[in-house]
Amino acid sequence: MSYLKNNLEEVNNIIKEHAVKVSRNPEDITLVAVSKTKPVEMLKEVYDLGVRDFGENYVQELVDKINQLPSDIRWHMIGHLQTNKIKYIIDKVYMIHSVDTLHLAQAISKEAVKRNLTVKILLEVNVADEESKFGLTKENFLENYKEMMNLPGIDILGLMTSAPYIENMEDNRQYFVQLRSLMIDLIDKGLYNKDNYYLSMGMTGDYPVAVEEGATLVRVGTGIFGARNYNI
Repeated sequence: MSYLKNNLEEVNNIIKEHAVKVSRNPEDITLVAVSKTKPVEMLKEVYDLGVRDFGENYVQELVDKINQLPSDIRWHMIGHLQTNKIKYIIDKVYMIHSVDTLHLAQAISKEAVKRNLTVKILLEVNVADEESKFGLTKENFLENYKEMMNLPGIDILGLMTSAPYIENMEDNRQYFVQLRSLMIDLIDKGLYNKDNYYLSMGMTGDYPVAVEEGATLVRVGTGIFGARNYNI
């Protein structure tokens, strides 16, 4: 599947090009290969090409793949997470991107404390106000963040958004700007005082623009693996 190598090289080159365009260091941006519905053989090939960060949407699929792939992979839970599924992945994932409610954060905190873990999380914000998407709203984000920031067992490291599916990636620039503004606002208010932060934003259709607007994690699936198989 040499096309995987070609696709991966193209994605990495585009990330570098758009980072340099806005005077960013390309090494500050992590490519998360979104591997949902893709067979383990494809993941192994991409792994052999140097990728170590993989993103999955479904708990069962994530657990199945973890058991079949190298232990140095950093697994990112990027899909909607139900509270009753937390226990299956909490000690297996590198980071949970999709913490979209205070209730979910509290449930992760409770399970983490029970297991004496600290779980890296990002807060998902529905900046485009899409009815079909999960996430905190721009309006309730701050009050929820203040409730979450002192929960034990979780480490809030930044924010995540899934922008609308569009034909012109420029249409999503505004949402990436807004997500970064929310993060900067936390810092300005003294509510986030770590040395750095993560912004998980940008997918196959718009990651070049996301890189220009400050993404530190881009989630690319189709651009690497090709179109998804929805029959799985």
